[in-house]
Amino acid sequence: MNNIMSFEHQILIAMPSLDNSWFEKTVIYLVEDNLQGTMGLVINLPHKLRISQLLEHFKLESVVDNKIDNQAVLVGGPLDIEHGFILYNGTHKWQHSIALKDNLNMAISEDLLKSIGQNKGPEKFITCLGFAGWNPSQLAKEINENSWLTIPYNESLLFDVAAEDKWHVALGTLGVAPEFLSMEAGYDC
Repeated sequence: MNNIMSFEHQILIAMPSLDNSWFEKTVIYLVEDNLQGTMGLVINLPHKLRISQLLEHFKLESVVDNKIDNQAVLVGGPLDIEHGFILYNGTHKWQHSIALKDNLNMAISEDLLKSIGQNKGPEKFITCLGFAGWNPSQLAKEINENSWLTIPYNESLLFDVAAEDKWHVALGTLGVAPEFLSMEAGYDC
């Protein structure tokens, strides 16, 4: 029997102990968490690039509407920043797509970008450059040290909430106001 708790398919919320670090006020979707380590995508740090610029970079024709055209690409994490990851909802599978849970998928392929440029992409998606990673058991240790809160996967938070609002909204799902957060762990004996 496996006694290791996995945080896969959950959302991390940065605590004040991470202020003044790369992860200050980040919200991260955890793609995988297993014996090999943890991989997540930061879902609330806009990059200066827009989808239209990303399509142009790959020399892909774009006939998308302004909503998609102006959608920000996100900084998915400090690692491997030159590689892109697209989280999307739906059952359609593009090349190099990985089915996650709750009708969520992740793709790393140009054919999905091409479909997005032709208005044939998924209804909801976010695009991230780079990812966040932890060594085996590192994330569990950081959670125990009060660096992160976790909440269950929330499709609306992932796709419908503006990037700049996700940290506050994520905390609100727990009934927590940012001004009441403490860097101290709450364990009294």
